[in-house]
Amino acid sequence: MPAVADSPVASLPQGKQTQAPPARYLALDAYRGFIMITLCASGFGFPKLKDHPSFAWIVAQFEHVPWEGAVFWDLIQPAFMFMVGVAMPFALARRMSEGAAFSELFRHVGIRAVKLIVLSQILISISGNALQFQLINVLSQIAFTYFFAFLIMQLPFQRQAIAAGAILAGYWALFALFPGSEGAFSRTDNIGAVIDRWWLGRNYSGHYVTINFVTSTVTTLFGVWTGMLLRTDRTLEAKIRILAIAMAAAFASGLLLSLWNPLVKRLWTPSFTLYSTGWVLLMLLVFVWMAEVRGWRRPMFPLVVVGMNSIFIYSLSMLLKGWIDRSLAVFTFRFEFLGTIAPVAQACAVLAVMWWACYWLYQRKIFFKL
Repeated sequence: MPAVADSPVASLPQGKQTQAPPARYLALDAYRGFIMITLCASGFGFPKLKDHPSFAWIVAQFEHVPWEGAVFWDLIQPAFMFMVGVAMPFALARRMSEGAAFSELFRHVGIRAVKLIVLSQILISISGNALQFQLINVLSQIAFTYFFAFLIMQLPFQRQAIAAGAILAGYWALFALFPGSEGAFSRTDNIGAVIDRWWLGRNYSGHYVTINFVTSTVTTLFGVWTGMLLRTDRTLEAKIRILAIAMAAAFASGLLLSLWNPLVKRLWTPSFTLYSTGWVLLMLLVFVWMAEVRGWRRPMFPLVVVGMNSIFIYSLSMLLKGWIDRSLAVFTFRFEFLGTIAPVAQACAVLAVMWWACYWLYQRKIFFKL
C-alpha cells in the first residue's frame, strides 16, 4: 500500500486539494450538533405521546420502522456515520501536514477504532446495569466503518468508487446465496442472523445484525468523498451543485434498487444505504445553505456547541440522562401542569442541562476526543 503522502486520500477528479485545510466549515459542526442533539434527546419526549392521535405522525418519526421503509429516526445513525467520514479527510490532511507517515496514520486509526469499541461496551454495560458485549451500537459500528473507510481511502478515487459498488453488490449476493425461510432478507434467519448465532450464540433484539458494518462502511465512505470535495479549491456554488447531484442520484438509485432489494435499515441493505445517503446529503445541503451561504452563524451556535463535543454528550446521555431526568423532576414535577405535552417539556429540560454541560466545556475550550 502506498504511503499516505503519495496517495489520493483527498483528491477528486477535476479538483485540486488545498495544501492546508480551509477555514473550519461551521455547517459541519452545526450538522453534527443537530445529529447529536436529536440522538441524545431520544425523540424529544414525543414517543410518550403515542396514545394521542393528533401526534401520531411526529411520534412515528421518532420510532424505527418495524422492517421495510424509513422515517426520520432511521436516518440519524446514517447521518452520524456519514459525518465521521466527512471529518476524515480534514483530520488526516492535518496529520499529514505535520509529517505523519502512513504507518503512523494506520496506527492512529487502528487504536481509535479499538477505543470506540471499548467505550461502546463500557457505556452499554453501565447504562444496562450488567456486563454486555454487542457490536450493533453506533460507536462499535463506526469503529469498523472508520477503519475500513480509511483503508479504501488509500486507493485512487475511481477504485474507491468500484470498491463501494463491490461492497454493496457483494453484501446483496451474500444474502441471496444464503436465504432464510422467508427469502434472502428474512427477518429471523437471514445470513447475518445465522452468523451472529454462530459466533455470539444469540441474536440481537430487533433483528439487527453485526455485519451491518459492511454496507455502512459505504455510508461512511460517502462522507469521506464529501469531505474530500469540501477540501478542494472549487467554489462553494460548485460544491453545492455537486452535492445536490449526488443527493438526487442517491435518492433515485436507492428507490430504484428497492424494487428488488428491500429498504431495511436493520440489515443496512444496499437500497437503504443509497436512499439514506440521499436524505443525509439533503440535510447537509440545508446546513451549508444556512451557515455558509446565508451566513446564519448565530442561530447555528447552540448546535456548534454540541457538535464540537459529540463524544461527550453521547456518553453523558448514555450514563446520566436518567439521573438528570429524575433530579429535574423534583423541581419541574415533570411539567404535568402542561397536560399532554408534559413529556416533551421534560425531555427538553433534560436536553437543556446536557447542552449547558457542553457549553461549560466549550467556554473552557475542553473538547473530548478519542
